Amino acid sequence: PEGPAAMMTAIFVFIKCELGHANDVAADIVDNVEYVSECYSTSGQYDLLAKFNLPRDMDIGTFVTKSVQTRPHVRDTFTVITFSPFTSSR
Repeated sequence: PEGPAAMMTAIFVFIKCELGHANDVAADIVDNVEYVSECYSTSGQYDLLAKFNLPRDMDIGTFVTKSVQTRPHVRDTFTVITFSPFTSSR
């Protein structure tokens, strides 16, 4: 890939929220956390799934611990680091 997307790393962060606060956390993340692309409510062990596009030279662990885990009403996170994207040729 070329262009600005090639300079970024996509990560997905599953987020567990304090009971009753998933919508508040989602709104806070999309309004106040840099590099967020999307945030979805989910079923199962975690309440939210957020996608972030980080600069390739950014430390992922530091970003998650300082920018996501410290948000109000966040109880736990699980981070998935991605490698090469596959896209449709349509």
